[in-house]
Amino acid sequence: MAVIAPVKTPPLQSFTLPLSAVVGALFGLLVGIANEVSLIGLFVGAVFGAALSYMLVTFVPKKNVGKGAAALICAVAGLVVAGFAGLVAGAIIGWIMGWFVYWLHTGKYRASVPPFYTPGQVLWHNSFKFICGLIFFFLIAPIVTIMPLSFNAEDFFTFTPGMLALDPAAFSLKHYQDFFTNPDWQQALRNSVKIAPAATILSVSLGTLAAIGLSQPHVPFRRAIMAILISPMIVPLIISAAGMYFFYSRIGLQGTYVGVVLAHAALGIPFVIITVTATLVGFDDSLTRAAANMGANPVRTFFKVQMPLILPGVISGGLFAFITSFDEVVVVLFVGSAGQKTLPWQMFTGLREQISPTILAVATILVAISIVLLTTVELLRRRSERLRGMSPG
Repeated sequence: MAVIAPVKTPPLQSFTLPLSAVVGALFGLLVGIANEVSLIGLFVGAVFGAALSYMLVTFVPKKNVGKGAAALICAVAGLVVAGFAGLVAGAIIGWIMGWFVYWLHTGKYRASVPPFYTPGQVLWHNSFKFICGLIFFFLIAPIVTIMPLSFNAEDFFTFTPGMLALDPAAFSLKHYQDFFTNPDWQQALRNSVKIAPAATILSVSLGTLAAIGLSQPHVPFRRAIMAILISPMIVPLIISAAGMYFFYSRIGLQGTYVGVVLAHAALGIPFVIITVTATLVGFDDSLTRAAANMGANPVRTFFKVQMPLILPGVISGGLFAFITSFDEVVVVLFVGSAGQKTLPWQMFTGLREQISPTILAVATILVAISIVLLTTVELLRRRSERLRGMSPG
């Protein structure tokens, strides 16, 4: 019977303390940059992280108590440095620091890796997760910053002292009220609502047919055709916009509703092709042959057999096409006119000419819509996997 040796707890001085000092230095650097004393923040953060690590492991063996104590200490320090906002940020930083210290000291960092991994492999495994988390943070942080700014009672694009102190008087819904009552914003919203669904329907129809056709092995030059169809995703958008402008101006579609819809459909078709093609990878062609043997024509076979199975991919592609059309601004600046001014175009104008904080409220609404749509895409992806037997029900 094999005996698994217990994981040895690493010595505090040689492992936990130095790494805690590094993490403390990173947090101290962020605080120092915010207060324009980056080097001092780096040094103080490193010393604070090492001291906190030593105190927690030496005097507080219980993890939950230790994390609470670390959060309390950092919250008090944040309150002294930056008031109430510093208290909240300090509590979060302290809890993270406390979790990190116990995660190292108790050997939890090896829990998610095979026991035969070398120290270098364990280091790379956890470093990779840390790098991914850091990238995720820098991608999400600007979006998260916009949301509270949209409730600013002042016409500023920065956090006011009242907002940092969480004063209720510093928050307001006036920017949202301006969006729903201003005729310029409402006209732009109506244009987006008219253009995006039409472009989505066109993208889904043509993209689905293209994906089904290119999935057939007898189609010649499949790779070349696929490359051409998805080229709008690869070619810089400004080049596509300029080409559409010169082409549509020759045929009389520049500055028209039809021209904008066709342009957005061209941008959305690649997303539909890619998602539907991915769904068709697991499609059983014997089902269509069986339907044909039973007397069903190709159209009936498509709608009764093939379409229900690839529907999650079709809807996912349609959602991506809708988001692309609803958020697009470069092409509509070239192809559209003042009568087709969409919501992103109005946001661009508000930022360039009027400096209107209403764009923060609109951006928050668009982020909420995107979250709902992407959640729907994920649910459809899981449903597609269940239908194809790739995951348990």
